[in-house]
This record gives sequence, structure tokens and C-alpha cells, in this order.
Amino acid sequence: MRKVIVQEFTTIDGFAAGPNGELDFIAEFAAADPTAGEHVDDQLRFLETIDTILLGAVTYRMFAEYWPSQTPETERIADALNSTPKVVFSRRIEQAPWGTWEPARVVSGSATEEVRRLRRTSGKDMVLWGSLSLAHSLMTEGLVDEYRLWVCAGLLGHGRSLFTDIDTQGMRWLETKPYENRVVSVRFEPSEISRDARPT
Repeated sequence: MRKVIVQEFTTIDGFAAGPNGELDFIAEFAAADPTAGEHVDDQLRFLETIDTILLGAVTYRMFAEYWPSQTPETERIADALNSTPKVVFSRRIEQAPWGTWEPARVVSGSATEEVRRLRRTSGKDMVLWGSLSLAHSLMTEGLVDEYRLWVCAGLLGHGRSLFTDIDTQGMRWLETKPYENRVVSVRFEPSEISRDARPT
């Protein structure tokens, strides 16, 4: 079964963005060399296990403005990211170009139903970046199989939380790994996932 993996930056107090979507808390991590380092090596290895990137409309616009023009000389993971098929969930976007790369596929219907369908197909795992509303929808339906969080050494006190409006759920720790620039990678998975959410 293909897994859905949510990979997000968060603060120590669990916020994935400021009240208006600000991501200032990742500034120190973003300042690290994007062409070298253990965090780059690990992310490149992670992308080798992925064949679908899931995005909401806002994150798609942010990514599409930046990533298609990047090369391995500026961002080591650029080719791996740009060449991976993408799905954009939006009722307003009709086309989702990605520079000179293959455009993303737009899904205007139910995101949860489409992800259920994708999980039943053969292939590698899928990753969701940003797109907190989309993440919340999948989490509520028990469609997230793994979380990979980059926890930054900072506190917001208020903002947009990754975990909200979902039933209390136990988690099973998988891995913790510290990186440079005061960031710790934490991997875990729900210890119990509803049978209704899993493909039969």
C-alpha cells in the first residue's frame, strides 16, 4: 500500500505557520547551504521513495514560482523535486504549469476521495508539503500514514497548528535526528488507523 506522508516545518509549540501564513521561524534552517549537508542528503534519499507530491492551491503557487527555475547548482534536490509528478487540489485552478517541467494534475473534486483512490494504486509513497487545510482534511479521515516534522528551535505562541480538530490519536515514534541550525527531524506514525481509511 502506498503511504501518505505529511512533511512539515513546525515550531516547538506545534505551529506550522504564523496567523497569516508566515514562515519566519524557518529562516535559520532556510539559510543553510541547499546544495550540501546531511539534511540535503537525507531529503534527496527521501525523494527517491516518493512518486507523487500533493499540494493545495496556495502552496502550489508558492512552489511554482520558485522550484521550476532551480537547478542542482542552486538547490541540490531541484531535479528530483521538479521531475516528481504533482497533484494540486483546487476548485479554482484549471491548469497548474510547472515551468518547462511536466505540469501538475489538477483535481477539483474531493481531495479525500482522490487520495483514497491513489493509495489503492501501485507506486511509491506520496508526500504532502505545506497545504495545512488539505493536511487537516486527510488527517481527519485517517489518511495520513506517517509524519516527518522538521522542528525548529522557536516558539510562536499563536498561529496555524498542524494538529487541530482531529480526534485524539496515539502516535508511534519512528526516528529522531538533529541537524545543523537548531532543527530536529522527528518521524512518527499513528498507532491506530481506522480500517475504513485503509484500502481493502
